[in-house]
Amino acid sequence: MSRILTYREALREGLDEELARDPNVVLMGEEVAQYNGAYKVTEGLWKKWGDKRIVDTPISEAGFIGMGIGASMLGVRPVMELMFWSFHSVAFDQLVSNAACVRYMSGGLCNCPIVVRGPANGGTGVGATHSHIPEGLFAAFPGLKVCAPATPADAKGLIKAAIRDNDPVYFMENTLLYGTTGEVPDPADGDFVIPLGLAEIKREGSDVSLIAHGRSVIQALAAAEILKNDHGIDAEVLDLRSIRPLDQDAILKSVMKTNRVVLVDESKPFGGVSAMVAMLIQDHAFDYLDGPIKRVCSIDAPAIYSPHIEHEQLPNPRRIVEKVLSLG
Repeated sequence: MSRILTYREALREGLDEELARDPNVVLMGEEVAQYNGAYKVTEGLWKKWGDKRIVDTPISEAGFIGMGIGASMLGVRPVMELMFWSFHSVAFDQLVSNAACVRYMSGGLCNCPIVVRGPANGGTGVGATHSHIPEGLFAAFPGLKVCAPATPADAKGLIKAAIRDNDPVYFMENTLLYGTTGEVPDPADGDFVIPLGLAEIKREGSDVSLIAHGRSVIQALAAAEILKNDHGIDAEVLDLRSIRPLDQDAILKSVMKTNRVVLVDESKPFGGVSAMVAMLIQDHAFDYLDGPIKRVCSIDAPAIYSPHIEHEQLPNPRRIVEKVLSLG
């Protein structure tokens, strides 16, 4: 049985269940405790679990991410909230040089089971310094796992899997999704966990594959409806959910089925997740393609402050539809 929850509520429920399941799980970050979180994801958890499990930190990402990495090496399972993933740059050494390399450089003797979560998106009119989308950047470093849920159910199932993983997992949320709603399985029906590295078809189709992650999945689904209703094109929407590990089999299976593909990716076009997916398709499914691989990414400029122009900078249904129609 399922209930309708917001993305925010589903995340909170997943965190709450893991706090109850494992006494080593702690939440840390700026304003996660008494203030209930900058985006109210952690609302009520401090009152329920207290100061030792829900910990406010100073405004020092380098300091508290480093603290979390050290704690994770000693058996704690920290879940660290970044108010914006844009602030990753001040903790880059900790996130990449330390967390990503601990297991390898210790010969497998030390794990680093840390989760770093928070919003990683544009579209909220907060300017270029608060609108970075770094999932492709972190996925480029071996040792790190990266996921970007699009729905409330995926947010809950993936955060639970991330917390249980023995490697660092960087969890990319989206401010614009926190208030969206969807069906989430009831805890009474069992432990709901979505394994990392497992994509999902969000809409079956036969004419073209729209492959996306995060909020771009929602845009792709909206575009698929327009394509069907206005142009008679049956689009399949594949949600990657996990960037690394990447579900290569699901990608190739969808492309081999539809023979056309448009990759929808909110990050910038130079490099990035969709560039990796395009290379994968080129290498392993080229003979199945009836047209070139196309991409819809954010326009290649720092995030634009004006809301109306920023909407056009990001992938949106109109841009996706136009790209699909350009395949001929």
